[in-house]
Amino acid sequence: MSLLVVGSVALDSVETPFGRKEDILGGSATYFSTCSSFFTPVRVVAVVGEDFPEQHVNFLRGRGIDLEGLTRESGRTFRWKGRYGYELNEAQTLDTQLNVFQAFSPKLPESYRDTPYVFLGNIHPELQSQVLDQVRAPKLVAADTMNFWIQGSKPALLKTLKRVNLLFVNDAEARQLAGEHNVVKAARAILGMGPQRVVIKRGEYGALLFEQDHIFACPAFPLAEVFDPTGAGDTFAGGFMGTLATSPGPVDNALLRRAMVMGSVMASFTVEKFSLERLREVTRPEIHARFAEFRKLTHFDDLGPLER
Repeated sequence: MSLLVVGSVALDSVETPFGRKEDILGGSATYFSTCSSFFTPVRVVAVVGEDFPEQHVNFLRGRGIDLEGLTRESGRTFRWKGRYGYELNEAQTLDTQLNVFQAFSPKLPESYRDTPYVFLGNIHPELQSQVLDQVRAPKLVAADTMNFWIQGSKPALLKTLKRVNLLFVNDAEARQLAGEHNVVKAARAILGMGPQRVVIKRGEYGALLFEQDHIFACPAFPLAEVFDPTGAGDTFAGGFMGTLATSPGPVDNALLRRAMVMGSVMASFTVEKFSLERLREVTRPEIHARFAEFRKLTHFDDLGPLER
């Protein structure tokens, strides 16, 4: 089934202990759609400026991504500049230029309105609600958010959450949103706000899936080299949602667990190089092989009888 993403397409400048890149392809919708295009047809709603390189448009289109909802406006493309230290857990934002993204008002083409799976990227919660006003009876709606919206637009965010089936947040955002220090208590509080599922991303420590009666913990794939964690969370969501969209059956706990692992698989590829360089070259056999490695990492036999 097809998958709709609404978010940012940007030009990033990133510095890590392992190098520096200027004006490289970035943005939440870019990472998400590139990743999920390995699994299912993807439709993008976003905005870029006059300066956005056509080669990037050709790359996304070459991935089979539907770009009818990508508009080019007069002005400069959204730009973000950040720096990571050796721990690579959190970026220090050096510069943010919203440019054409500041006036972004998502308008869905008519052909997008019946998309069964919807991912609301990290944009203002009022814009997320505007998207939901335009779609017709989606099978599943997932959303991402951040501390900026939690702090400055919480009433609007809470209204949006009542219309969302699944929320992606990191552990700090979960604590902030719920007002709970403990992640488990925070997740349960968020479930009471509307979503039926919450995925808490924990960077190098993996991710946690919470439902009313289930918790599933997925590790991050252990890597010897991590070059750039930018977009890892959006890639995780892309692998997760792409897995859901390929299944003809119900969205049950077994499918969600498989989606968690695939999200971690795709995120592990993303961080191995800058920007989308690794996703440009990764193959489906590599994806399947790493998924199999995940199974080996987490498999153990049943506990036998305990004897004194």
